[in-house]
Amino acid sequence: MTRDIIDINDFIILVEEAKVNEATIDSCSFEEPLIAVAFYGSGNVDLKVKYGDKQKDFNYTKGLALSFYADDKVEFIHTVSSSKPLECLVIATSIKVLDKLPNQEGELFGEMLAQLVNPSDHYVEGPHFIMTPEMQAIVDSLFNIQYEGKTKMMFFRSQITALLSHFFGQLASLKTEKINVQERGQLNEAKDILLKNIDNPPSLNELSRQIGLNTFKLKKDFKAYFGVPVFKYLQNERLTLAHKLIRNRDASVQEAAWHVGYDSLSSFSNAFEKKFGYRPSQIK
Repeated sequence: MTRDIIDINDFIILVEEAKVNEATIDSCSFEEPLIAVAFYGSGNVDLKVKYGDKQKDFNYTKGLALSFYADDKVEFIHTVSSSKPLECLVIATSIKVLDKLPNQEGELFGEMLAQLVNPSDHYVEGPHFIMTPEMQAIVDSLFNIQYEGKTKMMFFRSQITALLSHFFGQLASLKTEKINVQERGQLNEAKDILLKNIDNPPSLNELSRQIGLNTFKLKKDFKAYFGVPVFKYLQNERLTLAHKLIRNRDASVQEAAWHVGYDSLSSFSNAFEKKFGYRPSQIK
């Protein structure tokens, strides 16, 4: 378990990462009331938020962007296991310094996260959604920084600013969407089905049948909600998983390609290079 705290322009950045062989409970809380956005990386850890006699469970956190207000009475509990590692990046600030944030960021918090700026309980949950591919790429890069020293901090600072920009941009976009709560649940179910069958996914017609949403609505609303078409999303997830397998030396390039459903090594390598800018054989 590693936990780093970094201060950047009145933002508190908490970076947590854990890979374990046996199931482990990781608990944390804040010393002062904070408004925060948590971004979950390629791990898929279980999360419980406990405050008083209340509890909120998140059983699928991969790719989740979750905004919230929490004071010192709130406990965040991650259940980490070998199959569910923890990658969590939290960008937080206190209400009392909102007016001091640079680039009018405080105004954005006040306008778009008003329920968090004026909390009604120890824990108040704000908007949450699955990150766009651009946001996911930033989070992945922050857990795999290649730089050191001052260059590392410069890169980190720039990516945090970009991540917040994407978050508020996506939040503004979602506020104008007309996808109702039931359909959002169906779309999340479709995403879960794809990820559980990443090497052999169902067809669009079969996926549509499983979630109870017609094919036209599935294609249209999936792109609106997640930012990419259904099978583009699946391809991104396949390549991200393959990258992780190769980087961690859990699989050879050929084995990684097979694991994520590619029969052709050349097709896999071409798609990989298009996404990451280099061939899978170049990963060190």
